[in-house]
Amino acid sequence: MDKYPMSDFKKIVVPEGEIKQVVSRLAGEISGHYAEKKLLVCGILKGAFVFMADLVRHMTVPAQVSFIKASSYGSGSSSSGEVKIEQFPDVAVYGDFDILVTDDILDTGHTFFGLRDFFAAKGFSSVEFCALLDKPERREADIPVKFIGKQIANEFVVGYGLDYGEKYRDLPFVAALDDKIINL
Repeated sequence: MDKYPMSDFKKIVVPEGEIKQVVSRLAGEISGHYAEKKLLVCGILKGAFVFMADLVRHMTVPAQVSFIKASSYGSGSSSSGEVKIEQFPDVAVYGDFDILVTDDILDTGHTFFGLRDFFAAKGFSSVEFCALLDKPERREADIPVKFIGKQIANEFVVGYGLDYGEKYRDLPFVAALDDKIINL
């Protein structure tokens, strides 16, 4: 791996092969749930773009795709608790669809919690959530998430869309970032 030294990471948390298995399983569950429905898969930028691209390619049901920019983190490494929703293009076009909001990680739950009310107010037939990774120890907002890829320990992770200072998104695996990088 030439881009980033392995010393940047404590360990690999989810190897590439396991990610592929998790994505395939989730795609099957989602395809079964949304058979015969009009589905919009909406990814939360920027972190969900890698996961969502792989997910929709593995799904066996047709889906429209869109993105929204929403975060409770800003540029830091801990949640502010306040959700900022910056954009959602063409929301009126999809009003009678079922929407599946996807993200790379479910942490405090604040982002999903804020988006649940936002999308419910837009008139979608249903609003469900999907996260590749889940850190249940960090949950602050009670939000039901229908599709969870894998639970992980409370470590700061990067890779497969997850970043730290816009770095590491392009890794094919998820790794725990070494404390020396976070504390720079």
